[in-house]
Amino acid sequence: MTLVPATPESSSSEMTSLTNGFHGMEVSESRHTNGNTSSNGGSRSSSASDGQRFGRRKSTPMMPPFMVSAPGKVIVFGEHAVVHGKAAIAASISLRSYLHVTTLSKSRRTITLRFPDIDLVHSWHIDDLPWELFSHPSKKKYYYDLVTNLDPELMASIQPHLTDVSIDKSPNERKIHQNSAACFLYLFLSLGSQKFHGCVYTLRSTIPIGAGLGSSASIAVCLSAALLLQIRTLSGPHPDQPSDEARLQIERINRWAFVAEMAIHGNPSGVDNTVSTQGKAVVFQRTDYDKPPVVTPLWDFPELPLLLVDTRTPKSTAAEVAKVARLKNTHQKLVGSILDAVDKVTRTAEGLIDEEDFNAGEDESLRRMGELISINHGLLASLGVSHPRLERVRELIDFQGLGWTKLTGAGGGGCSITLMKPGVSGEKLSALQEQLDTEGYAQFKTTLGGDGIGVLWPAVLKNGSDEDEDGGMEIDLDKFLNAPGTEGVEKLVGVHGGTGEREGWKFWRVESR
Repeated sequence: MTLVPATPESSSSEMTSLTNGFHGMEVSESRHTNGNTSSNGGSRSSSASDGQRFGRRKSTPMMPPFMVSAPGKVIVFGEHAVVHGKAAIAASISLRSYLHVTTLSKSRRTITLRFPDIDLVHSWHIDDLPWELFSHPSKKKYYYDLVTNLDPELMASIQPHLTDVSIDKSPNERKIHQNSAACFLYLFLSLGSQKFHGCVYTLRSTIPIGAGLGSSASIAVCLSAALLLQIRTLSGPHPDQPSDEARLQIERINRWAFVAEMAIHGNPSGVDNTVSTQGKAVVFQRTDYDKPPVVTPLWDFPELPLLLVDTRTPKSTAAEVAKVARLKNTHQKLVGSILDAVDKVTRTAEGLIDEEDFNAGEDESLRRMGELISINHGLLASLGVSHPRLERVRELIDFQGLGWTKLTGAGGGGCSITLMKPGVSGEKLSALQEQLDTEGYAQFKTTLGGDGIGVLWPAVLKNGSDEDEDGGMEIDLDKFLNAPGTEGVEKLVGVHGGTGEREGWKFWRVESR
């Protein structure tokens, strides 16, 4: 069990993303200043004179291009009940974000953030950034620090460097781009140093944006992991790494991913970055908003076949949370009993996963899990948070007997998840997919409960081409940028690539104690 530092949040934020997820590890290590060695407050001449002031030293070879990847998430059990002090389970999905990092030559003193999915590209001169403030002894953070709130003065120092971001975009687009840039700069300035080589950070994502699937947290985890790798403060991942050591690396990434999420959302609860970092699933519960929530990692959560359907219907988390609150105020005992029943479903699912004979590959285990999914949806529908578009998905799938379906997240639109039954014919699946397409749904065949943060170092993969004989294909920036759409990204660099886990990607994997 994990106690998470409390942050002041509205109840609706629990539905947006659930937990901060810090595992409370104390790290006793030599003081490493997040890569921040001495800084001269943005003076352009300081970098050029380093060699003269410190004498000759061996040059540092540039890092090879490398990649990191992190998954999105869905809430599997416990929506809305979690707002009222009950438990919820959130799990990773195999839709992922991918970050490609290219190091530039010493003479190129710029960092560039590219996110073609939202048409964002912006560069900053490294020496113009507010290093003096970020490296001041009263402000400086170490890579192992637990940061539970943003420093207003540091955030203010970033603002002048956001004013010319995407000035040609609409106000809404520009706000999204500036929030992304603020998140990136806060992490870069906290973990990097003025002596950093210039770099290009390029993001591609297969996670639908704004669908409640943790896309921003996935990106935050990627940025955190990449910067920690660049300052050489992570160990592994490697196959024989002890679980305790793997946990430490996961926690380090998660802490800084939460900082990035704060820069984007203000007061996130942290479940998204926690699930995205560690993968698998977590149980989250906050019974008192004046105390830290309790987070229990489910390291043995099984990988399950999942159909994710986006209704493409706009939703308001705050409105759906308020709807349930009004209903509870009017029918306190009745609604209270429904929320208690949702909690019992969540705890039953947690117990089912812990059973020794639970096997995700067996029909009986899947049936029991599926029935809990159906019951959970029925309880949520009784609270009035479903939607005709969500019910239509259930109708299509139930009619064909393809699986067990529920809404995920706040409801009122958004997405549904379906645990697929084994042995469904390709003909039935094709008919379902065609009908969903006809009715304007977006659908994603994915997996529930997979790996968290992954590393491809260097950015070389075996893709079944002739280059495999020479060690694999290098994923350079042009290949990554030109991959067509989400399918192209998955085909080029996907963790699984449609043929099982792809050689090259490595993960910090933790077994239960």
